[in-house]
Amino acid sequence: MGSRNWQGCWHGVRLTTMVAAVLLVAGCGQGREPSLENFSPKEIYDRAEYELDQGNLEESAHYFGEVERLYPYSDWAKRALIMQAFAYHRDKDYESSRAAAQRYIDFYPADEDAAYAQYLLALSYYDQIDDVGRDQGVTYQALQALRTVIERYPDSEYARSAILKFDLAYDHLAAKEMEVGRYYEKGGFFSAAAARFRVVVEDFQTTSHTPEALFRLVECYLSLGLVNEAQTAGAILGYNYQATTWYQDAYTLLTGQGLLLEPAGENWLTSIWRQTIRGQWL
Repeated sequence: MGSRNWQGCWHGVRLTTMVAAVLLVAGCGQGREPSLENFSPKEIYDRAEYELDQGNLEESAHYFGEVERLYPYSDWAKRALIMQAFAYHRDKDYESSRAAAQRYIDFYPADEDAAYAQYLLALSYYDQIDDVGRDQGVTYQALQALRTVIERYPDSEYARSAILKFDLAYDHLAAKEMEVGRYYEKGGFFSAAAARFRVVVEDFQTTSHTPEALFRLVECYLSLGLVNEAQTAGAILGYNYQATTWYQDAYTLLTGQGLLLEPAGENWLTSIWRQTIRGQWL
């Protein structure tokens, strides 16, 4: 089952699925939940897939869970567990999805679908990134889980997607640092702002936010009277990002004060500059 497209695995419900679903629904239509012990694991599984196809995600997850509960040692239980994680994820019940995916990894670590379970676990964090405000804990958890997919299952069909999402989550962390830095700078707290922009330059230097972070450092250091640091930040901008508007703005700002965009003094930015010249940081 590892090669299945899980995003669409529940489409095209077979006639047997419909029949099993009708039998179970018939029991419910009489005002009571049918005794699931009277049905085979396949019939309960088919009912779960039917509910998934109908968009009844909570019901679908319930029936997948019943397969595992009633027939824990069957092959259907294994299939149901990964599908339960899938159904929970589609229902945005990320905590439950994560729990089901982790159980799958714990019970079937060598199974071909363990890679998908790990990917679902990572998605349970990743898909919450935009909802967490300034709390970046979930982003770090997403990065860790995505890294596990990439390192543990490099040849799986999910590794490429995990790499792309890892880069986006990494960029998201840098964006949050920039957001806080801009807030501090706007309020005139230049030291606090510079500390945030420094994090981007040192820890997130491969993201799209580095050119702006260097320009903001020029602004902050000039405001603090740290001319050497401002010039060195401008020099790094000129070496790596001369085609950007951030470089043009830094050039205008520095030369307007009679300053050159060149490394000056000894500070943390001059070490970055030396790394740049050696080609280790581009």
